Amino acid sequence: MIALLEGKIAGIKGNAVILMVSGVGYQVNVSTYTLGKVAGQEQVLFHIHTHVREDMLALYGFLNEEDLTMFELLISISGIGPRVALSILSIADVRTIRTAIVNKDPSILTRVSGVGKRTAERVIIELQNKVDAVGAEDQESALSGQDAIEALTSLGYSIAQAREALKLVPSDIKDVSTRVRQALRNLGKKK
Repeated sequence: MIALLEGKIAGIKGNAVILMVSGVGYQVNVSTYTLGKVAGQEQVLFHIHTHVREDMLALYGFLNEEDLTMFELLISISGIGPRVALSILSIADVRTIRTAIVNKDPSILTRVSGVGKRTAERVIIELQNKVDAVGAEDQESALSGQDAIEALTSLGYSIAQAREALKLVPSDIKDVSTRVRQALRNLGKKK
């Protein structure tokens, strides 16, 4: 089984990165957030989940182990396949997903195409005891971060752009509207 792949980005095909490793091109499926992070990079290291079925072998890549672990927890749930799990990781970061599970809040998960209220509730029930408890400060930060991401995406920015701009906002700023204004300034500087 492949655990890590490091190589040169040879191209992007849909939501997959073609990664050249020792003369072999691997197609690594990634979330849209990861795709945004690696765009423009030449060299990248992915933590890999190798998904094997009767009719296919697919590689799923993540920039850190935390994302890989959450992906593997999500696909362990009946009815959640790799594509849906990647979609969940595309709309929210792991901390926000953990916060939603701990708080039993399906609203974040139901934003994903293909995840209805029943599926979101099943995810919460099955992962309730498997995810680490999130501290109160982390919960508040994750939820305000998700609100800020939603505000920025409603203004036409991609989730990846919103996350990157919000990373530059000082963590001591907790007010959502202030975080959004600061993120918009950061986005304006990049143009």
